[in-house]
Amino acid sequence: MLVGYARVSTQEQETHAQTDALQSAGVGFIFSEKRSGGSMKRRPALEEMLTKIGAGDTVVVYKLDRIARSLKDLLIIIERIEACGAEFRSLTEHIDTRSPAGRMIFQIVGAFAEFERELIRERTKVGMAAAARRGVKMGRPTAMTQEQEAECMRLWFSGNYTRTALAKRYGTHLSSIERVRACAA
Repeated sequence: MLVGYARVSTQEQETHAQTDALQSAGVGFIFSEKRSGGSMKRRPALEEMLTKIGAGDTVVVYKLDRIARSLKDLLIIIERIEACGAEFRSLTEHIDTRSPAGRMIFQIVGAFAEFERELIRERTKVGMAAAARRGVKMGRPTAMTQEQEAECMRLWFSGNYTRTALAKRYGTHLSSIERVRACAA
């Protein structure tokens, strides 16, 4: 059986392009998740897939970097797939890992994927540092102004408002009220 795995890094992204390609390739079942590929530890769909595959199955991904972002993780995952008697296939990197030459090419491609990830991380850090030096405020804008936050805390400490009532009053999410409360404590 062809078993697919699709992953995007953030909740805002969608796996549609990957799942469409996997379905077009004849994949019958697809494990999908919205998690960072930087660590294997916090990827429940990947772990579930690795425990459910067996002899004769083929794990199919759209691209190598969807299943692992480091060469070490990639090799561990492939080893686990092969230990089950299953095979691995990438739709965009056509590499036959059953031969020694194919396995070497596979590792080279994995190393380049890891290198690309590190370059992106480095460029991001440099860009963020440059923006901070120019006075750019990083992160998501706050939901309330400083004046609203101060008023919110006065209302909270009056004992007449719940967190939910304050969130409704300021048209914000409950987590914004929690953040303001935590900063005031």
